[in-house]
Amino acid sequence: MPASHRVDVSLEEVRSFWDRRPCNIRHSKRDVGTREYFDEVDRRRFFVEPHIIEFAEFERWGNKTVLGVGCGIGTDMIRFLQAGAVYVGMDLSATSVAIATQRLKCYGHEALLLVSDCESIVLPSNTPSHFDLIYSFGVLHHTPDIRSALAAIRRVASPSTQFRFMVYAKNSWKNAMIVSGLDQPEAQFGCPIANTYDEAEIRVLLRETGWELESLQQDHIFPWQIERYVQYEYVKEPYFEAMPPAVFDALRKAFGWHLLVRARPI
Repeated sequence: MPASHRVDVSLEEVRSFWDRRPCNIRHSKRDVGTREYFDEVDRRRFFVEPHIIEFAEFERWGNKTVLGVGCGIGTDMIRFLQAGAVYVGMDLSATSVAIATQRLKCYGHEALLLVSDCESIVLPSNTPSHFDLIYSFGVLHHTPDIRSALAAIRRVASPSTQFRFMVYAKNSWKNAMIVSGLDQPEAQFGCPIANTYDEAEIRVLLRETGWELESLQQDHIFPWQIERYVQYEYVKEPYFEAMPPAVFDALRKAFGWHLLVRARPI
């Protein structure tokens, strides 16, 4: 079974947590909702997590349909839209959806954004009849019932849909630090649920919900000193600073916090 620091959690608790502080909301000191704010959030996200670009392959989805499950404040959403995708996004947090909506206005793009949980997806009649990609990055480990979520996502998928998602990895540097009491799953304290998974668990979950695993890899170790990072300064922990790049790359690929999954409908 997946590891979690809480199991008796409701969707409403999860919603309340992310409404209070949407993911990446503090990636910029500028006024939330301005073009300058969103530009800075984008730069920080993809500087700290550059593997997202390779995993998402934003440019690949031009003139194709994308469903974002857990769109957050819309950082990845804008990348898909800038590439020319037709985008539908959903998030449990109304606060996040409101900020993502403002982001659309700032960048002059259009998309359908919905406030919805991922365990019981209901799409309105004006959504595309087919999605080329269903994309969910850093979301499904925060929902109490991931089986229901995967099954709901399968119901809105077409036979040719590609499904790409990231969940937290059990066999990772970060999880070892959390288990040892030296770290926590999210930057903000008190996250209601943050499950971790290994490859065997992902295979079972996918098979039980109508998916077949295509590929799985790990990536991302956060090397920055937290007290400097929150001041928007990028200074590595001494043990990571002393590590040759090739060694760090080997470490993040073997013990990265992000489990990057690609699947297709059975």
